[in-house]
Amino acid sequence: MIGIKRANASKDIMGNGIETVKDPISDMHCLPGYRGRVSLVPNVPPYPESYMEAEEICASKAIKIWADGKGPAKITLDMGKCFLCGRCEEAAPALFKVDSAFAIPAKKKEELVESLGETATANESFEKIGNELKQKIGKVLGRSLAVREVDAGSCNGCEIEITALNNPIYDVERFGIHFVASPRHADVLLVTGPASRNMEVALKRTYEATPEPKVVVAVGACGCSGGIFGDTYATTGGIDKIVPVDVYIPGCPPRPEAVLYGLLLAVDRIPQKQAT
Repeated sequence: MIGIKRANASKDIMGNGIETVKDPISDMHCLPGYRGRVSLVPNVPPYPESYMEAEEICASKAIKIWADGKGPAKITLDMGKCFLCGRCEEAAPALFKVDSAFAIPAKKKEELVESLGETATANESFEKIGNELKQKIGKVLGRSLAVREVDAGSCNGCEIEITALNNPIYDVERFGIHFVASPRHADVLLVTGPASRNMEVALKRTYEATPEPKVVVAVGACGCSGGIFGDTYATTGGIDKIVPVDVYIPGCPPRPEAVLYGLLLAVDRIPQKQAT
């Protein structure tokens, strides 16, 4: 009986064909209600009553609104702090929209702050981003990109997405990206979590053990700003409070496409560090 079940399972697997995605924008479909990022809706009414309510209801303080009643309100949204609870959309649906596109990673923290009418999303396919990254890795390093993942107090949501990069669906090794067991073998430190106090010394030592030119990538809202954990007695409020960060990947958690996009930015940083 067990042999028959195994044979049937193998038949089903073989019948699935090639599972590795080339273009997740068209080949993959997010479930209804999937939260990838929050967008500011353009052409909103000048003074919706829910403006201030949305700011007050934001637990991460990602929303800032300045309105004096005389002119258009100034509205900013910090995707580095947003953990996609969706309460802003409930309070002000005319102003905020949660959609499935991932927020763009950035080299500077201030680039994660968006103003009304300036929302940016990535429309490039996973395959295109990966091939571009593969070319840059070959040009800059002449070999594979070695990545060491560090959990600095994460809830493990980001780890699940990072692990997905190695599964047959995404298969990042085809782009020349390898995860290594030691920081001494790494080019990039991929750090998750709000940088808890208990991980502070370990993260510093990991950073010091990584050979130059090293690049640090903060993954997720927690890595960028402390996220849902905030800046408390138990956390430091973000990876850049402990070690220098070169790339920020927002999201809670960020999709595998976003992590790959962040690694693409990280490779861009290596030549700059080699020159210093």
